[in-house]
Amino acid sequence: MTTHTTRRALVVRGGWDGHQPVAISDSFVPFLKEQGFAVETAEDLAVYEDAERLAATDLIVQCWTMGTITREQCDNLAAAVRGGSGLAGWHGGIVDSFLDHGYHLLTGGRFVMHPPGFHDHTVHLLPEQAEHPVIAGLRDFDVHTEQYWMLTDPHIEVLATTTFPPDELRDRPAVTPAVWTRTWGAGRVFVSTIGHKPDDFDVPEVRTLTERGLLWASR
Repeated sequence: MTTHTTRRALVVRGGWDGHQPVAISDSFVPFLKEQGFAVETAEDLAVYEDAERLAATDLIVQCWTMGTITREQCDNLAAAVRGGSGLAGWHGGIVDSFLDHGYHLLTGGRFVMHPPGFHDHTVHLLPEQAEHPVIAGLRDFDVHTEQYWMLTDPHIEVLATTTFPPDELRDRPAVTPAVWTRTWGAGRVFVSTIGHKPDDFDVPEVRTLTERGLLWASR
């Protein structure tokens, strides 16, 4: 009797082309295959209507910005994660995907704004999370990209933050989560707000924590 141990990953990508969902998600497919995943891709949110397919998937990687998700699609996605399927993503592909409160509760956060353009800022790793497998051995690092201002769920496990300086509207610095994990029933969710453009992942720490996050989230 043969036992099949290959895990299944489903990459769901599309929406706004400015986030280059196909190019960036494709850059992680070889890594997933090297880790033993059988990888499928979908470029239509109708895939979320197949509850059985989602439930049989070990990792759902979502890279979809500014779309519209139906109640059935959102409920199926949430049910799959609740049952043990992992959900992971980066930047607008996961935190600026849909204007849906049920989806926001699942992912644990919602993008609301970023300063114009790209600028240098530091990603601070929380010392108390230093042993977490997503960031273990890494140190604070700098990026030159969009900095996301996030509204987040108090039940997420924040691994890294960024700080916005005071400005003409805000009289003191503001710290916002940049990378986090959470559980949802039997499933795990990984979110990184970094990754607007392909070269963001040329920063070794960004590539490493994203790859680790995919593995952490998987069943």
